[in-house]
Amino acid sequence: MMKMNVGQTIEIIYKDKAGKITQRKIEIVGFRDDRIRATCLTTGALRVFLEANILAWQLVREKRHA
Repeated sequence: MMKMNVGQTIEIIYKDKAGKITQRKIEIVGFRDDRIRATCLTTGALRVFLEANILAWQLVREKRHA
């Protein structure tokens, strides 16, 4: 399995504390214990995500222009 790193942009499927499942793209800012600090690229807001509530994730491939 791939490892998440600071500075990466990833897409996650996330279950919040109310049980709502969302899909979003985030840019990782840092890690502390079982939490990931990241900027949500949809809202621009800094958020904290619990690792245990990330149901799936994948690295977002950067589009390169020729």
